[in-house]
Amino acid sequence: MLVANDQSQIRVMLVDERELLRCGLARIINDEYDMDVIAQADSGEAALSLLESLVPDVIIIDVKVSGMGGIETTQRIMRSYPDVKVIAMSTLEVGLLPTRMLRAGAVAYITNCVSMAEMLRSVRLVNSGQRYITPRIANMLAMAPYGESSKSPFDTLSERELQVALMLIESQKVAKISDQLCLSPKTVYSYRYRIFEKLGLSSDVELTILAVKHGLSDASNSRQLDA
Repeated sequence: MLVANDQSQIRVMLVDERELLRCGLARIINDEYDMDVIAQADSGEAALSLLESLVPDVIIIDVKVSGMGGIETTQRIMRSYPDVKVIAMSTLEVGLLPTRMLRAGAVAYITNCVSMAEMLRSVRLVNSGQRYITPRIANMLAMAPYGESSKSPFDTLSERELQVALMLIESQKVAKISDQLCLSPKTVYSYRYRIFEKLGLSSDVELTILAVKHGLSDASNSRQLDA
């Protein structure tokens, strides 16, 4: 979805598979005098395709967006469009994802539960060249080096392994992961085996339980854990 835009406004792209959430954010942002949503995408791949014909100032992306996911999408955006400012958005406040997204090139990390004012403030701040992290997350990241909670087994996974693990945690089948990541099913199974080996696991259910324990997944959104 593309719309006309005043060059004095902050051009924003929204990347989230949930249409209702995207539309809600778009309405809030478009009500601001200095912002304009110029594009929306429901996957990482769709976002990269749109970037071939337009370049926003700020991209707000869900960390677990469908397809290649937020981490790899952000990495690819940074490689090809280094001047674009990426704001990562997630339901998760703890765990590995905030660190990995910031490492991938995001200049801000906010949660879905922030106020409208805080979300809009983050857009203005990153557009002006500053960084922004929700205060609660910033405090957790600052304390992480001194706490046992920072020692996550998921730290041992490569970026691609983490991406596959996140998709498995979301109950995605190997065939779908293969299609979305443009990998052969055999390669996906190989990643799955390496993930289990590194983490000392034997099933997707164990992977999900471990992910919830270490803040990589929201238990309310995960598969049944008592199966």
